[in-house]
Amino acid sequence: MAETTPLPPVSRRGFLFALGLALNALGAALLALPVVSYVLGPLRRRGDQAWIRLGPLEQFPENQTRLATYRNPIVQAWDGETANVPCWVRRLSGDTFQVFAINCAHLGCPVRWFPESGLFMCPCHGGVYYTDGSRASGPPPRGLFEYSYKVEGGQLWVLGGELPTLSEPA
Repeated sequence: MAETTPLPPVSRRGFLFALGLALNALGAALLALPVVSYVLGPLRRRGDQAWIRLGPLEQFPENQTRLATYRNPIVQAWDGETANVPCWVRRLSGDTFQVFAINCAHLGCPVRWFPESGLFMCPCHGGVYYTDGSRASGPPPRGLFEYSYKVEGGQLWVLGGELPTLSEPA
């Protein structure tokens, strides 16, 4: 039988050095994971937008603003009612619409439509928007976010999955 040579004993210093390297590698991996996920996030989210039917054109009379709701295409099983996205729909004439996010451009509070004054108003900090969604007064830095829409087959469709932000779609 062949004799095996015993392994040299590991010093405490060598063991602690190897343990330190392993823990540093684990910490670097844990810190890198969210950074890499953030950088690659836009590539992953590209397919989450979808055209969603808001309803027949007759549901939106000319020169009126109506509240509509659609189901967000980016949904998880536990989202429940929070996956329903409200939006303000204004029919200008014929097949010309404006579809606004309900969120104030200041801090995201839900704006309300007041037909008597023809203004959108935010209850949180007094932001006011004109009928066309542009900023009238208050702290909001810009007008309301406008969703992309299309009219097809007598139905109004909105591009769901767009986020009401300042960034332009790529």
